[in-house]
This record gives sequence, structure tokens and C-alpha cells, in this order.
Amino acid sequence: MKPEHDHWFVQALRRLPIRVRLTLFFAAVMVVVLTATGAFVYLRMKADLGATVNTGLRSRAADVVAMVQGTDRRLTLSGRSPLTEAGENLAQVLGADGAVLDSTPDYRSRSLLTPAELERALRDTIYFERRHIAGLDAPVRFIATPARQGNVRTVAVVGALLDDRNEALHRLLVLLAIGGPVALLLASLACYAVTAAALRPVESMRREAAEVSMRAPGRRLPVPPAHDEISRLGTTLNDMLARQELAFERERSFVADASHELRSPLAILRSEVELALRQGRGKEELRAALQSVGEETDRLTQLAEDLLVLARSDRGRLDLAIEDVPVAELLQTAGRRFGDRARASGREVRIDADGTLVVGADRPRIDQALTNLVENALRHGQGDIVLRAARSGDAVELHVRDDGRGFPDEFIARAFERFTRADHARSRGGAGLGLAIVAAVADAHGGSAGARNVPGGGADVWITLPVGASA
Repeated sequence: MKPEHDHWFVQALRRLPIRVRLTLFFAAVMVVVLTATGAFVYLRMKADLGATVNTGLRSRAADVVAMVQGTDRRLTLSGRSPLTEAGENLAQVLGADGAVLDSTPDYRSRSLLTPAELERALRDTIYFERRHIAGLDAPVRFIATPARQGNVRTVAVVGALLDDRNEALHRLLVLLAIGGPVALLLASLACYAVTAAALRPVESMRREAAEVSMRAPGRRLPVPPAHDEISRLGTTLNDMLARQELAFERERSFVADASHELRSPLAILRSEVELALRQGRGKEELRAALQSVGEETDRLTQLAEDLLVLARSDRGRLDLAIEDVPVAELLQTAGRRFGDRARASGREVRIDADGTLVVGADRPRIDQALTNLVENALRHGQGDIVLRAARSGDAVELHVRDDGRGFPDEFIARAFERFTRADHARSRGGAGLGLAIVAAVADAHGGSAGARNVPGGGADVWITLPVGASA
């Protein structure tokens, strides 16, 4: 039952606002501190007052002992007592048998010491207290010290009322009982106010964050001037907002570009279908229309697959089946795939690879990346195409080079961005996703992609892959 109660209490405490929780924690600490401080002050004052009383008792006891030792007559109960003449309010001189030899008025009838106390006082000075003494309404503290009158052993007993000490301690206790809660209340209010002031920048950032909208980019959270945790939090959140705006802008641009790319083949499909449905079309015309429809369908399929690859790579979910793949096989497969097309245009695909090189990669994905690179070289380059592999530390670089005009200088920096083309006047083939797919595949393998213009003409594009485990 108790653990459930504790769990409920913790849950209830967690639901409180942070400023209330901090104030409660501070108040609990202050209760402990004030209680310990009050107890220390009370006990210290009690000890100091007790020491003062003891000092007074010792001084008066010394006077009584000196008076007893200084007279040469036997102390009797007749006549006026020297103790009374000395003005003491509570004192006795006892014999070794407990008889009262001399005393202040009202205390001559009986001894103030018990037999055990008298026995101890004959040997050494002792202190003791009495809560109730006949004729007095306050506790009394006594000192009993041995004294001698010639050969007679006596005990001098002196008492002091503790009403002044107790009154001082009572006043101190009242002050602590009143001042402690007041101090606790004031300190808790101050803690609440300071906490609220410290959290005010956070509340300001929260209100601003609630009004931030992607429809009105550029707004940032207010950051306090102090270089503290809240300031660093605001800076971090502003950086996050900037990244979110950039990602949102990229997504919006991606959707817009994808819509633009889809519009063209869909419009062509619609036109071809409308033409095919017209009456009077011949068999050859229908065949040509259906062939065009097939080409545009293939183009749409490829575009959808490319978009799917990029979407998965953005979410870090591009599935890979890593295995050791000989580099020469990868390059030869790409060479065979495009050999006929290259020869048809009077060009050649040449392979330059070390047969011992092995990469750890997903073969279909790397084939896709190499296909895109060679496709770009065939479509936009000139001269022979060289597929080359080279070891670079713990990685292998797969290069595709042609002898064409190369990339425009301003295009190289963004060659691997989506929907980018070096020449917008080219034929409608390609959506500007080929190199973006290459970069996504390389990144998924823990590698990279790069491009440069070769001195003397031509473009060199490559991907870097990790060396296989067997190497």
C-alpha cells in the first residue's frame, strides 16, 4: 500500500508547475535549515546562560567558604547569621552529619542536600537543580562545595533562581516560533518570484514558438542576452527552426519539381490517347501512338522508382544487402549493358580495373548507380567512356569518364542535387534525378560521390565505396 501511495505522490508532484516544485523543494530545505539553526541557537544560548549561572554560583560559594573559614567561633543558630548579613537569598552551611549549621532565613529547618549529595559534596564541588523548593515558584540551581572550620568538615550550599534564565529561553523560543515561519514564508515567496523571473524567457520563447508557422518563415525565438542554459536552449531551438525551414523548403521544392516532371509525360500520354481515339486513324498510326504511350509509361515508372529511392534514403531506410562484390564484375556488367548503344553512336566503353579489388556493397544498388553514371556519359558526353576503379586508402573509387565538354563550372557544386540539369535545353529524357540517386546510394553505403572536369576536356564522375571484408 505504501509504494502505491508514494507513486501517487510522485506523480502528483510531477504534474505541478516547475516553479511550484522548485518553491516546495526550497521550502523543504529551508525548514531543515531553519530548524537546525533555531535548535543550535536555542541550545547555545541555554548553555551560555547556564555557564553564567554557574559562574555566579561559584563566586557566591567562594564568598560563603571564605566567611566560614574566616570566623573563629562556632556557628550556631542563635542571633543573626553572617550569611543573612551578606545579603544572600538562598544559602546553607551543613555539617558532615547533614545538620544545618547556618542558613539564610526560611531554610534553617532542613538540609537542602540529600544524604547522597552531601556525601559527594564533602569530597568535591557538585551542581544540581531542584524544580520545586518550598516557598519558591521557580526552579533553583545549587552548588555545593566542601569547606573547613578548623578541624570541622562542612559543606557550603548556594542556590540561584532560574526564573530569569527560563524567561530568556522562553522569549527566544517564542521569537524562533514566530520568526521561523515568517522567514520561511518570505524566503519561499522570494524563491517563487526568482524562479518565475528565471523562467520568463522560457515562457516568452514558448509564446513565440506557438506563433511560428511554416507559412511565414524567418521568425525566431527571443534569446536572452545572458550566456546561460536558457540562452543556449534558445540558440539551439532557433538552429532547429532554421533546419526545419530548410527541410520544409527542400520538400516543397521536391514536390513542385516532381509535379513538374510528372506533368510532361502525363500530358504526352493524354495527347497520344486522344489521337489514337480519333476516327480514321490507320494501323501504323495506332501502333506509333501505342509505342509512344509505352515509352512515356516506362518514363513514369522510372521516375516513380527514382522518387521512391530518394524518399527511402531521406528516411534512412534504403535497404541494403551488403556483400563482397568484385569491382571488375561491376564495371564489366555496366560495360556490356551499354556496349551496343555506345558502338551504335561510334563510341566505345572501356574497362580499366584491378581484378583484385573488392567492395562491400549491395550489388543491385551499385549497378543502378553505375547505370545512371554511364547513361549520363552517353547522353551528355562525347568520345569513349572509361570505367575505372582505383584503391584509395580503405575505400575504392569507381570512376566514369568521358571526353565531352564537361560540366558548366557553376553546376559542379550542385550536380548531385535533385532535379538539376546542366543544360535545360536538352531533350526531354531524364528528370534530373540520376546523379541524386548516385549520391543517395553512395551515402547509404557510407561512401560519397564526386564530380570534376578533366583538364583538356571531359567529365569525371565517381562514387567511393568501402573496401570489402575479404580484401
